[in-house]
Amino acid sequence: MASLRDIRRRIGSIRNIAQITRAMEMVAASRMKRAQEAILAARPFTEELDEVLARVSAAVEHEEEPLLARRPVRHLALVMVTTDRGLAGALNSNAVRNALRWISERADAGRGEEPVRVSAITVGRKGRDALRRAGIPIAAHFPQFRDRPTFADVQPLARLVIDDFLAETYDEVVISYSSFISTLVQRPAVRRVLPVEEPTLQEGGTVRNDEYLFEPSAEVLSRLLPFYVTADIYRAVLENIASEHSARMIAMRNSTDNAHELMDELTLVYNKTRQATITREMIEIASGAEAQAS
Repeated sequence: MASLRDIRRRIGSIRNIAQITRAMEMVAASRMKRAQEAILAARPFTEELDEVLARVSAAVEHEEEPLLARRPVRHLALVMVTTDRGLAGALNSNAVRNALRWISERADAGRGEEPVRVSAITVGRKGRDALRRAGIPIAAHFPQFRDRPTFADVQPLARLVIDDFLAETYDEVVISYSSFISTLVQRPAVRRVLPVEEPTLQEGGTVRNDEYLFEPSAEVLSRLLPFYVTADIYRAVLENIASEHSARMIAMRNSTDNAHELMDELTLVYNKTRQATITREMIEIASGAEAQAS
């Protein structure tokens, strides 16, 4: 049985841990609010951009547009968006596991054909380390973007994947991240970035060929598509940041609650041990007094 001093020391250690996790929960909660506001503001913009691209692509000729070109996929690029820091529950492990499962299913679907080579472009240390352990080569690595990234912060990453796709280094580019659903729910997602999939108009939307006149028409999509790809990646980064702070807040809250429960259990053990020690000492005193009297 542990001594009273050991139990007191353990209770003090757990109390210090609870104070730390409580402080981290408050920090994550404050950052989560800003991150949620950022992604909720970005979603209407990207949805409107989808509609703009759908209308423009329906109105102009784009047979030769390279960012829309579909080629046999021999080399696939996976943009893996995770975090640099841990203590966010299963957020990163779920995202990496989902990406590896997607790659495995893709390989199974193409069995019998030429195997697809996969290279990773990682954002965040957790994803880089996990994919490296899985044996996937890392073509490029970016540190995690700051808590409030700007559109310009994402442009180097977007320029890299666009240039490599145009140079036919990669035949397809997909991005993996954690999609923000709510404070309690973050869902891993994998979707294609390149070649750009032309959005379709919402039900009831129509486009007439004489509705737009672009001069020169070939330049419209060549300017719009890189911006569209960058906005797509930017939204994924914002989704992942909101998911990170939400997951960390919940994880730290659970850790604090568990620490308090463990402190209560140890306090009960401490009181029982203390009572048993007092009882034993009283019995020893009474036994000694009785022995002297006899």
